[in-house]
This record gives sequence, C-alpha cells and structure tokens, in this order.
Amino acid sequence: MQCFLFHLMPYASLDLDYDKEYKASWVVYPNSNFDPKVGHYLYNTYLDELEMGEELGFDGLCVNEHHQNAYGLMPSPIVPASALARRTSKAKIAVLGNAFGIREHPLTLAEEHAMIDCITGGRLISGMVRGIGAEYYSMGANPAFSHERFHEAHDLVIRAWTDEGPFAFEGKHYHFEYVNVWPRPFQRPHPPIWCPSQGSLETIEWASHADRKYTYLQTYSPFEAVKKFLHMYRDVARDMHGYEATDSQVGWAAPIYVGETDEKAIEEARPHMEAFFNKFLRMTPEMLLPPGYLSLRSYKNVMKHKGGLSKVRSMEDLMETGIVICGSPDTVRDRLEYCQREAGVGTFLGMFQVASMPHEMTVGSMKRFAEHVMPAAKQFGVSDVKVAAE
Repeated sequence: MQCFLFHLMPYASLDLDYDKEYKASWVVYPNSNFDPKVGHYLYNTYLDELEMGEELGFDGLCVNEHHQNAYGLMPSPIVPASALARRTSKAKIAVLGNAFGIREHPLTLAEEHAMIDCITGGRLISGMVRGIGAEYYSMGANPAFSHERFHEAHDLVIRAWTDEGPFAFEGKHYHFEYVNVWPRPFQRPHPPIWCPSQGSLETIEWASHADRKYTYLQTYSPFEAVKKFLHMYRDVARDMHGYEATDSQVGWAAPIYVGETDEKAIEEARPHMEAFFNKFLRMTPEMLLPPGYLSLRSYKNVMKHKGGLSKVRSMEDLMETGIVICGSPDTVRDRLEYCQREAGVGTFLGMFQVASMPHEMTVGSMKRFAEHVMPAAKQFGVSDVKVAAE
C-alpha cells in the first residue's frame, strides 16, 4: 500500500463560534475574517509540513482545490504544487484535484499541469474532479451541467496532452479553433489521473472504464461506506467493463492522528477532529449537493451511505464509524492493515494536519507514523499482489 500525505491548508485560526451568525464557513462567511498575516504564517507552515513529507518517506504529497472558505485555503492547488516541484525530488505531487469543468478555459490548467510535470521530470499526478456543490456557488457555475462539462473538459485536456496540434475542438460547452498546448507533459501519454468522488455512480462507471482505469478515491467517510464504494468500483470494472481492477486503482483519504498511546492520542486529537467535522466541514445540504449536481440514483446512493455526515460528531463516533484513524502506532498500524485487507486499498492518503491542529502536533504525528507505521503499511497488500501475479 502506498502512503501519501494529504493537506487541506485550512484557516486554523477560524473562530469556532462563527456558526452563531453564519450557516457555513463556506461561501457566506465574510472574508473580513481572514487575516493575511495569519495566512502568511499558515501557508509557509503548511508547505514546510508537505516538504517534510518527502523527508519522512511518504510516496506522494497531495494538494487540492476549494474556493471561498476557511476549510481549505487552496483556490489554486497549482500554486503549492509548483512550490513543491522545486523543493522536492522524489515524492509524487498529486493535485487532488482541479475542477476543470467549472472553468471557462480548462486549457489553462492543461498547460499548468504539463509545466509541473516537466519541472518534476514526471512526478505529477493529475486529479480531475467536478468540485463539490459549494464550488458551483463560488464560481457561478450551473450544477445541472456538472457532468457534461466535466466530461467534455476531460476529453479536451486529454487530447491537448496526447494529440499533435494545432487542432480545433468543437464541443457543447468548449470551443477552440486552436488547441496546441505548449509545453506537453513529461509523462507519456499523460500524467496518471485520479478521481476523488463523494460516491456518484456515474463517476464510478466513468473512471473504471477500460479505456481509462483511473484511480478512484473515497474521502473521509464511514469506513463501511468506503468499503462499499471501492468494491462497487471493482464490481463495475468486472461486470460492466470486463476486467478485474487492481488495488492500485482504489484509494482512501482519512484524517489521522498517531499519538504515543491510545489515550493520549484521543485526548490530543479530540478538539481538532471535532472542530473539523462540526465546524470547518459544516455546510447546508443545498450547498453540499445543489439541485442537478447528482442524478437521482446517485443522490439516493450517496445519502444512503454518507447522509449522516451532516450531524454533529463526537470523537468516539468518528472513531467507531472509522471516519478517522486515531491511536498509538500499534493501533493505527493494525487499523490500516484491517482496512487494506477489507477494501483492498492501494493508496492511503493520510490527512495529518486537521483543522485547528498546531504545527508541533502535526509533525509529531507524522514522525510517529513514518517511523512506526509506514514501513509495515507499505507492505500491506504486497503479498496478495505477488500471489495474483503467480
């Protein structure tokens, strides 16, 4: 199992009483509450944590995209990915992901991804996402066209990376007389593509198609839901597309804290984990899933397995449902081994900095994971792959 370091770059100084006046820390929470001096400290601290990830032996470093919120301060993941491109030399850099379809000019992102891939000598992983519902409010995009714009933007970008230009592209949403991207990606035919998803059935069917076989990721959800969606991907690959998906095609991202003991870990992580789910992630249902964003069948499926995420969560509840991983190195190692065995997770994306968690706690958890958990975790599933190959 590969181990990646995932970061949201949250506004850790968020006033946790904001919800007495505002319904979410997304979209409607006034930016007058953002202090640029705090932002200066946080951005540089977070980049230090990501760079440390390579020193500690993580296989990859993950950045992502969210707009107009305190939950994640990366409206452009290209910016931190570019910083990491020159400050690292071995770890993969995963942009998880860029919302190509909510932009009027997705070729700009195609150029930027190709540029980073060239700078790093082929270490880029391109995450392609539709963006969660709140992004459509932030960007003024119509969620009813979410799927078709995403698919069309994907097709445009893939052709821009793989076909010789110049050529014309005429779609329903995008029209270019000249597609002639300079530079072209270092990796051929293009960087690996990963698809984080909330559980849309259409996304699973699309990502698992034999022409794509894109890595499918589930993010901090009850582990039983994670298992269902990852197995669903495998079932669709086999029953609809006629092949057996490998562990490398499925991944899972979860908040994690590794303490010296189980008791200390829970005590130390509690305020930050609870703040993350009850304050930072908090948003209204229509903001998370606006009308038209999901088909009716996908909406029913997501709500069936993940609908409880909107309720107030205690640390005990988060651990019991497997949404977060927390404990001593032995406990965390055993939990990851169980999860890999149950769901065939090929890549685990650990979110070590959680909400208001201070730098010292984050680094301590990362180091304990790297020293006492990761060496074993990287072997989880390897024997199964060898047996299958034989």
